[in-house]
Amino acid sequence: MSKIEMLRRIADEHGTPCFVYFMDDVYAQIAAVREAFEGLFGVSYAMKCNPHPAILARLQSRVDTLDISSGGELATAVEMGWPTELISFTGPAKRRSELQAAVDHRIGEVILESVNEAIQLNEIAAMAGITQTVCVRIAPQSVPKGFGVKMSGKPCQFGVDEEVLDEALERILSLGNLRLVGLHIYSGTQCLKPQAIAENYENFINIFRRACETHDITPSKLIFGSGIGIPYHEKDERVDLAPIAERINPVLRELKADSRYSNAELLLETGRFLMGEAGIYLTRAVNKKHSRGSDICVFDGGMNHHLGACGHLGMVLHRNYRMLKVSPDEEGAEAQPYDLFGPLCTSIDTLGRGVQFNGLDTGDVIGVHCSGAYGVTASPLNFISHDPPGELIVETSDGKTMITDITGQGR
Repeated sequence: MSKIEMLRRIADEHGTPCFVYFMDDVYAQIAAVREAFEGLFGVSYAMKCNPHPAILARLQSRVDTLDISSGGELATAVEMGWPTELISFTGPAKRRSELQAAVDHRIGEVILESVNEAIQLNEIAAMAGITQTVCVRIAPQSVPKGFGVKMSGKPCQFGVDEEVLDEALERILSLGNLRLVGLHIYSGTQCLKPQAIAENYENFINIFRRACETHDITPSKLIFGSGIGIPYHEKDERVDLAPIAERINPVLRELKADSRYSNAELLLETGRFLMGEAGIYLTRAVNKKHSRGSDICVFDGGMNHHLGACGHLGMVLHRNYRMLKVSPDEEGAEAQPYDLFGPLCTSIDTLGRGVQFNGLDTGDVIGVHCSGAYGVTASPLNFISHDPPGELIVETSDGKTMITDITGQGR
């Protein structure tokens, strides 16, 4: 059965709107990362991109570590049986209760975003009578051109600014109930330019080296924020890992050849790149009209389920996500533009403008590509109190294609 036939079956049998996650594509993406970087990078799954418990369960044996960003994500990971020593905790505003939970669960590393956070965590660890392992997140002074979202190179809430790193590390290293085991940088995301990504990693390595050698740190973990983007829009090209690997693999080998870093685990922290393209959002047209020169279709799902597709997740100007028509075309239908809207009573619930389809009518189902990451949990589900979307997994098991309804499980 082809993918589009599978989507038609799901729309007919399970209804719309819904997210469909093709997990075989996720597994293939993980394998592609390992192959391209020849095992030099381990894979850390950024849970924030899609924290569904069923997905966490499937990824546990396929990735090396788990990156969480809240106490809620920690609770879900623990509930799903993730070994807590494989969990790292990032986030610029960890509450005291969240730091306490991290200590209580003896998680692998708390990723420190400031000296103030370090002081608070040290107090909590002292009260618990333990030494908590930590990494320090660094905010570089510059980020190469080509990153859709920059989380450094400007005033930002993330990490310790590179300019004041030395004094911050001295203070953190002096705290008796913290053990610094590594460094972390995630300076930008959604980059589609391989050379910019490789340049970013080279910058990370230079910063890691300077910090470790200045402060005589022998790290056991160095975390690289991947920054690798996915092709959301029609003219976007998928990132080819080969030129990134060709440039960065020799640099990684040189790093590992240095005795200071020979035992350091190098981790590529990524979420969107693994999950994003594996998901498709299905929604059905419930109304159609012609308005002032435009053909308009209104769908049963929109911004309430998929904030990103409606242009409100870091996009300055709305650009249409890539879409496909899941329902069969009528014979002889010609391509024409349609303006697509969701069901909410607000003008900003816009799925696309001028999207070309070979005919589109009430009852037709479309699919929105690149919907596996930052979908359900990044959207205002409760706005105007529509039902939440369905969620389904498609995967191969024992040679058979299986569809599993995971709607509401653990959400």
